[in-house]
Amino acid sequence: MYDNPYPTEIREYLYKILVIGDLGTGKTSIIKRYVHNIFSLNYKSTIGVDFALKVIQWSPDTVVRLQLWDIAGQERFGNMTRVYYKEAVAALVVYDVTRPKTFEAVTKWKADLDSKVSLPQAWGGGPIPVILLANKTDLQDEASTSLDPAEMEKFATSAKDNNNIEDAARFLLTEIMATEEEHSHRTADDAAMIGRVQLSQSKAKEGCC
Repeated sequence: MYDNPYPTEIREYLYKILVIGDLGTGKTSIIKRYVHNIFSLNYKSTIGVDFALKVIQWSPDTVVRLQLWDIAGQERFGNMTRVYYKEAVAALVVYDVTRPKTFEAVTKWKADLDSKVSLPQAWGGGPIPVILLANKTDLQDEASTSLDPAEMEKFATSAKDNNNIEDAARFLLTEIMATEEEHSHRTADDAAMIGRVQLSQSKAKEGCC
């Protein structure tokens, strides 16, 4: 057994992820659980925007830093979301299963998102990937929603019980990394094509002379 004298180069990525939804749906609790694995009943309402950083060893040669933006629930009614959303590549939309109106607001949050942010043009543009999280399932007895229970199970989370949060984040990151890899391959193919064109032009000039 010996150390590799030519260690693999570590690739590092930084992605901005939005966490949005109505006031009191548990966005801060979800972020705290995911980043620090802690839960408290005493979080104060977010004012404006807050941040958290999650570092993930995605593979032996890939490190991903997720910058999670905790957007205050009332911000959908203001003009600052366009600034907050800028350069985001994905989002979590959160609602509270015990408060049906927060589920009704989900489509408005999604529409606000789609009107103000899109994937980079280098990635092909288009809407950023979004996952819907039905939070506070630990209060299931109080839950009231128009969703079918089997359907809701797909995106049911509980920051208190640490239920499905890691899985939801991993699914979203898988989508991001797949897009990143596709972009990398496309860029490499484009670079190879440019190289072949330049070589062909160079040979043509040599032949002319």
